[in-house]
Amino acid sequence: MPLSSSAPSSPRDPALPTGPANDAAKRRALRRHRFWATFLLVAVGAGFVAALRVPQPGFWVELARAGCEAALVGGLADWFAVTALFRRPLGLPIPHTAVIPNNQARIGEGLGRFVEHNFLQPELIAGKLLHARPAARVADWLAEREHAELIVERIAAAAPVALRSIQDREIRRFVAGALERELRGQDLAPLLGRLLALLREGDRHQELFDQAVGTARRFLADNRERVFRTIADRSRWYVPRTVDRKVAAALIEGADEILAELGAQDHEARRRFDQAVAQWIEELHSAPEARAKVAEWRDRLLANPEMRRYLAGLGGELRERLIAGLENPDSTLRRGLVESLQALARALARDPHMQERFDRRLAEIVRGLVPPFRHEIGGFIAEVVRSWESRTVVERIELAVGRDLQYIRVNGTLVGAAVGCALFLVTHYLV
Repeated sequence: MPLSSSAPSSPRDPALPTGPANDAAKRRALRRHRFWATFLLVAVGAGFVAALRVPQPGFWVELARAGCEAALVGGLADWFAVTALFRRPLGLPIPHTAVIPNNQARIGEGLGRFVEHNFLQPELIAGKLLHARPAARVADWLAEREHAELIVERIAAAAPVALRSIQDREIRRFVAGALERELRGQDLAPLLGRLLALLREGDRHQELFDQAVGTARRFLADNRERVFRTIADRSRWYVPRTVDRKVAAALIEGADEILAELGAQDHEARRRFDQAVAQWIEELHSAPEARAKVAEWRDRLLANPEMRRYLAGLGGELRERLIAGLENPDSTLRRGLVESLQALARALARDPHMQERFDRRLAEIVRGLVPPFRHEIGGFIAEVVRSWESRTVVERIELAVGRDLQYIRVNGTLVGAAVGCALFLVTHYLV
């Protein structure tokens, strides 16, 4: 009965572990199976010769001779077929032998086309992706803090190198351009209106009023001598300096008293300021003139060379801050990234609809990415196979399937023996 080759080819076969580190084990297994296939062929050949040398062979000797003869033919034929796949049998230049090395380019092209048309189907990959439920897997994996930290470590290892590879001039131009485009594309008037409304709701605009009054009083106190010098420089030559100083002191004290009165919560100026803020809020939301004015201020500000230099400087500063934060294991940035990843994992884990949207979006991305690269991937596979040395190709394929091919030789020998014995019995009893 022919031996089955299914068991040896199983990936769970402990005699043939997988992986590049196990090439030596594969070679030993191939040599062992090749030895037994050859030994069986030699054995039936010896049996055939021995049966021929029997002077007066009986029924059983003739049966054995017929079986050994057919087994020898079958074994030799399968040996030739198996050997011809990888090399020329006995080194003879027989046509259509050494099939694999002589057709390496065609094999590579066929393998590339096979992968391209049977594995790189967008719908097939997207379907497998949806079936795998990647969002749930990502959520479960990122739920472990060490996994989130591992992702951040990988980002922290790669991102600084990428950021440093960008020239300072390029990143400055990019950040400045992006900020300018964003600011020019925004209608800032409603935004300013909402900001003022928030300040007014909490009476924060009155705090600004108090700070302005306090700043003015401090300015007067810090610049008393400057006020005196200004008055002295502009007074008549015949006015004594003491008079100038008294005038300056009176002006400063009068201005300070006025500012102090403005600090009172029930002062008329506060009420007018509150009304002015309310009017500004209304105009910023509804008046086209106010919107146009804000847009004009915005454009003038963005056209200012100092502002442009400031925006450009933000790019370099942002990069340095990012690099410093990523390279510091205890930085707020890295802790924030870890917390953000875990927050994403928790949100995904408890929201099936978010998982579905995530999975479908990922599948859509795959559907869009695969078609443009299918042909290139197939061509890449063909090119790689074509670039291999023929000896390497033969060795890799033979190590992968050589054991099963030796079972084919064994089966061919045994099937030949069975057929030979059957034919002998048919001719013996029926003819």
